[in-house]
Amino acid sequence: MAHEVPVTQARAELAELINRVVYGGERVVLTRHGKPLVALVSAADLERLQECELPEEEQVISTVSAVRPAASATGERRRFGIAAEHRPSH
Repeated sequence: MAHEVPVTQARAELAELINRVVYGGERVVLTRHGKPLVALVSAADLERLQECELPEEEQVISTVSAVRPAASATGERRRFGIAAEHRPSH
């Protein structure tokens, strides 16, 4: 569970709150009138959150791209000895 701090208090303790997030692995929720307003999270947490926002198809593509580079059409033609043919349009 995240540590909740009023915005007015957070102004005075910002450096300490940042240290708690970065070094203590905590998540801090800043509140206004008792309602959550914003959160302080680590850069790693933010990155994971952003990855979850990607459409599933993009996640698969980025995962596959990370595993092996995509082959270019030119490279594939060379690899299999396929020559491009020019066919006039009718």
